[in-house]
Amino acid sequence: MDLNISRKVVLDTETTGMNNSGGSICKGHRIIEIGAVEIINRKFTHNNFHTYVNPNRLIDPSAFKIHGISDEFLLDKPKFEDVYQDFLKYIQNSEIIIHNANFDIRFLNYEFSKLNIKTKKIFDLCNIIDTLKIARSLFPGKKNNLDALCKRYKIYTTRQLHSAIQDAKILAKIYLRMTRIQKEISFHEKSYKNNLYQFSYNQVDFNNSKKSINVYKLTEIEKNRHDQYLKEMNKFCSCLWMS
Repeated sequence: MDLNISRKVVLDTETTGMNNSGGSICKGHRIIEIGAVEIINRKFTHNNFHTYVNPNRLIDPSAFKIHGISDEFLLDKPKFEDVYQDFLKYIQNSEIIIHNANFDIRFLNYEFSKLNIKTKKIFDLCNIIDTLKIARSLFPGKKNNLDALCKRYKIYTTRQLHSAIQDAKILAKIYLRMTRIQKEISFHEKSYKNNLYQFSYNQVDFNNSKKSINVYKLTEIEKNRHDQYLKEMNKFCSCLWMS
């Protein structure tokens, strides 16, 4: 499977209810909303995928309390068989990022199983990244749902009801913060002399600059203020700049 790993799709779904944790779809619950956010090279492209889906069945009251999507609202929405081709085209050549991936993948695989097509399961088409597993490794023993992670990473949200597209956008921000690392800064030809770093700038062509460097000199007032500041600092500790 040839993946463009720079392209990631953050995915979330809403459903008519909860199937049992064992993975069998004994209650026949269906997907009613798919939301996906595209990230390329850690940048949002705003090329998102979003659709509601008519599940051809009623929504459980317990699920309605979570997402607020009603049976009446979904009556004129397309069925999964009408949107799956666009969805597959959207997620191809990407890594899929999901929070608690087993839940969404189980529902997606069930939807594909009901179609009369030779479609592989999602994890055969794309590499799956489960942010819940990442969160649990980073914060063991703590709550790691989206609300808790938003507070932990200081992501502001007015989220009250679940929404696949809104939750995908939130998760995308969380994922970028989770995986943010400080890149190493390397210097060429580093050497030591008199306990000081000295660096060679041979690769920099200062003579080829198109714009001259602006040099601003201190005014007499600024110089006096600076000297006064150093004198005040020297009262509390030895000021190297005055030695």
